[in-house]
Amino acid sequence: MNRFIMAIILMSMAVSPLWAAETIGFVKTVSGGAAVIDSGNTINARVGTPIKMGNTLKTGPKGSMGVTFKDNTVMSFGPDTELTVDEYLYEPGKDNLKFGTSMSKGSLQVVSGVIAKLKPKSVNMKTPAAIIGCRGTRFLVKVEP
Repeated sequence: MNRFIMAIILMSMAVSPLWAAETIGFVKTVSGGAAVIDSGNTINARVGTPIKMGNTLKTGPKGSMGVTFKDNTVMSFGPDTELTVDEYLYEPGKDNLKFGTSMSKGSLQVVSGVIAKLKPKSVNMKTPAAIIGCRGTRFLVKVEP
């Protein structure tokens, strides 16, 4: 009996990191140089590359990239753009909704998804100069060095 309980505890501990690294979106388009940085590992972005919470998304000087998240938020990255996904919670049935990002440079077009429509105050984007609150809309951001 003790071995059975210990096995269940060990299995639940092994599954937890997998849940934390859940895929929250995918790269849909790429042109030029673009990358996804996951836990310090740089992955060349290709169509279908998974996006996880904590990832940093980057485009090169002549790069562009399109990303779609689970809630149908669409982000289109211009050249020399860098954005980190700080928070992403998408459980609409439980009212667990949150989407937070930090953008350090570049240009980005965002078309809001379900999170912004159901719980607009739970979506924000930090930039070096301001915090953008998203209220279920489409917007452009440009962060200059």
